[in-house]
Amino acid sequence: MAAPDSDDLAQPGPVSRALFARAQRVIPGGVNSPVRACRSVGVDPLFIAQGDGPYITDADGRRYIDMIGSWGPLIVGHSHPVLLDAIAEAMSYGTTFGAPTELEVRFAETLCEALPSMQKVRAVSSGTEATMSALRLARGFTGRAKIVKMDGGYHGHTDCLLVAAGSGAATLGIPGSAGVPEGAARDTLVVPYNDLDALRAVIAAHGDDLAAVIVEPVAGNMGLVAPEPGYLEGLRALTQQCGALLIFDEVITGFRVGYGGAQGHYGVTPDLTCVGKIVGGGLPAAAFGGRADVMDRLAPLGPVYQAGTLSGNPLAMAAGLAMLDILRRPGTYDRLEVLGARLGAGLTAAAQAAGVPHVLNRVGSAMTLFFCDGPVRSYADARRADTARYARFFAGMRARGVFLPPSQFEAMFVSLAFDEALVDEVVAAARDVLAAG
Repeated sequence: MAAPDSDDLAQPGPVSRALFARAQRVIPGGVNSPVRACRSVGVDPLFIAQGDGPYITDADGRRYIDMIGSWGPLIVGHSHPVLLDAIAEAMSYGTTFGAPTELEVRFAETLCEALPSMQKVRAVSSGTEATMSALRLARGFTGRAKIVKMDGGYHGHTDCLLVAAGSGAATLGIPGSAGVPEGAARDTLVVPYNDLDALRAVIAAHGDDLAAVIVEPVAGNMGLVAPEPGYLEGLRALTQQCGALLIFDEVITGFRVGYGGAQGHYGVTPDLTCVGKIVGGGLPAAAFGGRADVMDRLAPLGPVYQAGTLSGNPLAMAAGLAMLDILRRPGTYDRLEVLGARLGAGLTAAAQAAGVPHVLNRVGSAMTLFFCDGPVRSYADARRADTARYARFFAGMRARGVFLPPSQFEAMFVSLAFDEALVDEVVAAARDVLAAG
């Protein structure tokens, strides 16, 4: 890709500007998810018209290297022909039935095979649905009320989880959310990520009424933060000791850090797991699952109610199955590791050469470049990052045709559509932007 003219790409073109003006009249803030507004990086959003492999093209016909991948699902890149064919074939039979199909059975069987902690699975349509349902199930199974989440952990916009949340809440500086009743958040206890002593203190005070601990095994919504050695094992041991369920939110990490998810990568087995993003193959799909004795408390077998008209939608199931079939091929994650390591090393070298304080946190093909001194092992550490510098970095990279997450507190992703030459283009752009200050 030829080096673009920075004046052409730094700000939205006329078509994107016109679309944003129209959108603001009929959509709150002009966007259907807050971070897309790009307010924290001081620019207006691009409106995207097309994706192809590792690239996106905006409504003005300008092409960018895509480092977001729709916030993680597009691990094989845009418009992969295998996925498109699978969706087209499923669509030829109908789009939704509100009744069981073979595709959803195959989807559940595939998840159970890939993630052995999932003895039974239920499909839903979003990561928020998955985490909300898993927590209701944990409370129904244990007969307890309280849950623990991590400071800066984002698990969707369920009322009880919008406490000290990451992702868009962190980006916009919103510590909670208006409209969440005090009672909805009263039983949500918050501890720092990577801090087992804090969890021990909570368990000492509330262990008899603790239903679950929910955690991103690799935090991805305070920027990417990996678990320290022994942390996940400690969570497993502490929850078992007090009788609480351990819930892994693998909406980001599931099938991103490995075919067996973060739980396979780190060798820690949760009681319940939530997956999303990649499992939908680019369409809206997610799932939660776990121990059979816990899952069997769901209706119609048990008293915990959960339902969804479009759950197990055949188009999403077909896309997800096609995606997982690609990812299980030998060498897939070795290839992603090579590309991720090359990008991480290149960004680190670029920041070092420019004398910019930085930390590069990476697990496989997901990473965040924090503009602060290290280490970054918690949300408190991440909040020390220089968000103004990130905003300049974002604008400079977009001016050079690289589409980054519009927030310091999100992860960037490499897809299988990348090659070494494209990674090197991204690194070269970063070197220029960081050298310019």
